[in-house]
Amino acid sequence: VDAVLSNFARGYSNAEFVASRLFPAVPVPARNIRLLKFGKEGWRKLNTRRAPGAPILTVQYGYASDPASLVQDALQGLVPVETAEEASRIPGINLGQQAVAMVMQQLDLGVEIDTAGMARNPASYGVNNKVTLAGADKWTDAASDPKADVDAAKEAIRRQIGRYPNRMLLGPAAFLAATNHAKIKEQFKYTSADSVTEAMLARYFGVDEVVQGKAVYLPDGAAEADPAVDIWGNDVVLAYVPAAGNWMVPSYGYTYNLTGYPAVETPWYDRDIRSWKYPTTVERRPYLVGADAGFLISNAA
Repeated sequence: VDAVLSNFARGYSNAEFVASRLFPAVPVPARNIRLLKFGKEGWRKLNTRRAPGAPILTVQYGYASDPASLVQDALQGLVPVETAEEASRIPGINLGQQAVAMVMQQLDLGVEIDTAGMARNPASYGVNNKVTLAGADKWTDAASDPKADVDAAKEAIRRQIGRYPNRMLLGPAAFLAATNHAKIKEQFKYTSADSVTEAMLARYFGVDEVVQGKAVYLPDGAAEADPAVDIWGNDVVLAYVPAAGNWMVPSYGYTYNLTGYPAVETPWYDRDIRSWKYPTTVERRPYLVGADAGFLISNAA
């Protein structure tokens, strides 16, 4: 393993990918562990009164349910020797890091797609934690009320877990609908001449953070001329996610990441194609561990 490149890979991030805002990466010690899910123990009223000599009540937060198996993804970055020779003439160019960044971009794209698939799937949520907008309720309709929709979603989460959501993720269509909605623009017309931003939406909706899921992808087998697909579609996801990454703390979701990964092997020279290769491996898997801590607004725009 190349320690320098491995540390670079572990610190790599792409600002267009927002899966970590709902499914933060947390280190786990093994590839096969029990998935820690969270119930409602934290706000269940318990009889803690104790008579002399009586046993002390025991409580456990979180319970191990289904097995959680990490998946391995591996990809090699390629640097032709001709490119390396040209780059050697220019100070400050590190082709090894560029190759690893290209690989991590591709691997993280897969995680973004996987997490969006879980977060945007109505089957992931209980009946009280999802709604599908239609007709005049869509945020692209002037008669709609985005704040009322979000307030109802926040209250639904609070009734389930005792806390309000702190993060809100919007697909591009939903974000545009919100920033151009007459009621939201009216709110800020006397306080700012700028366009409505994510930070302004966070204040308006009363959450700590609003992020826009901008990333797109081209499905495998699609033609080059085909339009890319929005990973986060036109949906809105609200969730409670703790600030500190600790998989023992209740959360909407986590990405279990095997300790010590990503790992970049020592680059090797392929004589057949006169190129250096940088093998990079990740061992991780996102899980929705607390669906009650989330709310899905489908078809928002």
